[in-house]
Amino acid sequence: MTRVRMDLFTSLDGYTPADPTPDQPMGADWGRLTESYAATRTFRQKVFGDTSGAGTTGLDDRHAVSFFEGVGSEIMGAGMFGLHAFADDPDWKGWWGDNPPFGTPVYVLTHTAPRPSIPMSGGTTFHFRNTAIEEVLAEAKEAAGDLDVRVGGGYGTARDFLRAGLVDEIHLTIAPIFLGRGNRLWDDLRAFELTHKVTSEVAESGTIHVTLTR
Repeated sequence: MTRVRMDLFTSLDGYTPADPTPDQPMGADWGRLTESYAATRTFRQKVFGDTSGAGTTGLDDRHAVSFFEGVGSEIMGAGMFGLHAFADDPDWKGWWGDNPPFGTPVYVLTHTAPRPSIPMSGGTTFHFRNTAIEEVLAEAKEAAGDLDVRVGGGYGTARDFLRAGLVDEIHLTIAPIFLGRGNRLWDDLRAFELTHKVTSEVAESGTIHVTLTR
C-alpha cells in the first residue's frame, strides 16, 4: 500500500531556515540543521557519489538509508526546486544539478503557469503543477505504483500537507542546536499524537529522531 512520507529538519526550538538566497537556497542555517545527516555514509554516497565508504554510520545513517528506500515519486514546493530564484529563466533546471538524487518523477508545486516537464539524468523528471495538493498527490500516488510518495519541502509545502492530514509517516530530525530565528514548523499544528504513534531515538551525534506513524 502506498504511504505518504515526509522527512523534516528542525532545531531544538522548532525552527527551520527562512532566508533562502541564490547562494544558500535552503537558508543560511541549513548546514547547521542538517550537519549530522550530511555527514552520513549514505548521504555522501547518494548525493555526492562518494564510494569510498567514508562517513558516519550508526543511527543517523540508518535513517539516511530509510530516506532513500521505497520511494516511487516525490512532491516538493517551488522554493525547494529553486523556481522563485530564477522565475524568468526558461532554461533553469533547479538546484539539484544534472543528476538529482531522486531517481523518480518529482512534482513541483507552483502558483504560476506550469513549465514543460524536465527529464534529468538518473531517472528524475520534474513535473510542474499548479492544482490542489490533493490532485497532485493522486497523480504522484499513481506514478509511485506500489512504492511510497515522499513530500519534501519547503516549509509551506510541508505545513500544507500536514494541515490537510495527508501524511502517513513523518520522520523529524531535530538538530541539537537553537536557531532562535526562521519559520516555526509546528505553530497551529496540533494533536498528531492522537492520530500517529510517536517514537523517539537519540543518535550518537546528539540528533533526536522522532517518527510519527499513522
